[in-house]
Amino acid sequence: MCGIAGVYNLNGVVFSSEKLKKMASTIAHRGPDGEGYYINDDIALAHKRLAILDLSENAKQPMTSKDGKWTIVFNGCIYNFKNLKKELKKKGCQFISSSDTEVIVEGLALYGISFLKRLNGMFAIGAWNNIQKTIYLARDRYGIKPLYYWFNGKSLVFASEIKAILSHPDYSIDVNHDALNEYFTFQNLFTYQTLFKGVIMLPPANTVKINRESKYVKHESWWDYDFSCSDENISFQDAKEETERLFKQAVERQMVSDVPVGAYLSGGMDSGSITGIASKQINRLTTFTCGFDMSEVTGIESNFDERRDAELMANHFKTEHYEQIINAGDLRWSLPRVVNHLEDLRVGMSYPNYYISRLASKFVKVCLQGTGGDELYGGYPWRYYRVFDSLNQKEFFNQYYGFWQRLVADDDKNQLFTNKVKTQSKYEPRKVFENVFLFNNKLKYDKPEEHINNSLYFEIKTFLPGLLIVGDKLSMANGLEERFPFLDNDLVDFAQKIPVRHKLANLEKMKKIDENLFGSKKKLYRDYRDGKNVLRKAMEDFIPKKIINRKKQGFSAPDESWYRGENADYIKELLLGKDLACRDFIRQDFIKKVVDEHMNKNINHRLLIWSFMNFEWWCKIFLNNYKID
Repeated sequence: MCGIAGVYNLNGVVFSSEKLKKMASTIAHRGPDGEGYYINDDIALAHKRLAILDLSENAKQPMTSKDGKWTIVFNGCIYNFKNLKKELKKKGCQFISSSDTEVIVEGLALYGISFLKRLNGMFAIGAWNNIQKTIYLARDRYGIKPLYYWFNGKSLVFASEIKAILSHPDYSIDVNHDALNEYFTFQNLFTYQTLFKGVIMLPPANTVKINRESKYVKHESWWDYDFSCSDENISFQDAKEETERLFKQAVERQMVSDVPVGAYLSGGMDSGSITGIASKQINRLTTFTCGFDMSEVTGIESNFDERRDAELMANHFKTEHYEQIINAGDLRWSLPRVVNHLEDLRVGMSYPNYYISRLASKFVKVCLQGTGGDELYGGYPWRYYRVFDSLNQKEFFNQYYGFWQRLVADDDKNQLFTNKVKTQSKYEPRKVFENVFLFNNKLKYDKPEEHINNSLYFEIKTFLPGLLIVGDKLSMANGLEERFPFLDNDLVDFAQKIPVRHKLANLEKMKKIDENLFGSKKKLYRDYRDGKNVLRKAMEDFIPKKIINRKKQGFSAPDESWYRGENADYIKELLLGKDLACRDFIRQDFIKKVVDEHMNKNINHRLLIWSFMNFEWWCKIFLNNYKID
């Protein structure tokens, strides 16, 4: 786990070591244990190391293959590297380290760039072919590890974080108005542009290459999800047993480490199941929970604090358990730091993630967590059922797009954006939304089950990568590596084959409901929340029954209440003052309208207010050079 950066000058100009070190210094938090540099004519590579596997100098990067063909910088962890190493040894490869990095570089030397498709793990790689004078950038299947690049026609600049690219002397910061439009529609970016004009995030399961002869960036997509391959002959019992076997295998694989490993432990099934398996491998496994001060919280948010259920499981598994309690006032201190590390705004109210990773980093360097189970096994049924009764592709798109306009509907964009944005952004979020589905020509729209599988595909392609980016940036801000057992290649491949009827317990009930009796569909979606049915059964042997039957609860602070309470003054101070940093892009009267509606308890605008505060700090930090203490 590390931070990587590099520059390829197509004009042959040598990139100075001083400038390269400056780029690397911006991501030093990702790798506090060491650094390395490689400069050879037109290529310059930098690495900041967080030592997890093989703590010796033998695992230092950048690393060059024994035959001198390849030099790589790598961020991530490969869980099947020992099996790949055995295979390479049989082919005559020799190794001096016990690191996964050496397996990658020697695999490239033997098989070429196609070797990366065989990696089971999380990775972002910059691989320089010294013979072909070609740079390759690659990213893992699911987008766990980030990788950004900027190409100006003469230089390709890449890094784990955007701030390293910003430090390149030829890059000038400008706002990408299309990305801004996209973010304020979805509270996420479904494309791979960023808020920084010209800076691209490499898509998951993609490789790009460039050399002097081609002089353009060539993309290759080498893997995609496929929920259309579900096997209707799989029985519920077989699905349960195979899920259990593969999940246990995945957790055990991802515990490989030469440093302490811990686990996040919420009150939910996914993290509890991971902890249940991991605690059998590590005596007194260290676990971490984030809770909230609920003294002034009422309504549905009063259930947001999961400490009691987490403590139940910690006692059950005999873990060494630590808790972080967040108060409303903790938002003010953390928000600028969160935005600075996120760089590119993404899903969710993410400052609790920053605090829990900060806590975990005081005790361990690696932390297991449960992201991915919901997306694979249907953990958000109230979303999927919205399209259950769609008749065709057009109706499916209409119903689902209406739901995924999480922040501001297209009809309200004229009130949201200033003329500067409206004249420069010709982006159509509806087309962006539809293009996610159209990327996969295997999707069909004829049956209710197909609509739900399409929903699973969409959310795992959009919502999950957003969660993973937030997880990576805020954990690495604290020098912590997060791992995701649900995102194991073998488990993912099998989960896609499981029929929808095994994932959603209420599928048969939905088929029998009379459309004429629906009335308000919101109640229907709220009542049918029982997803991940086969996963629940598979986890019965690992965690207490009370947790198995618990309804889905997201990891979120009670911000609806806090925004009207202790944080109300801070919100008004930040968003309603005269010196608004984002005033060139967002209309101040629209912000005031939203804040007033929330404070008067007319509408719960917590997501939109969070996004306004994030963008305001983004403008302060990246456009106005605000310095965080």
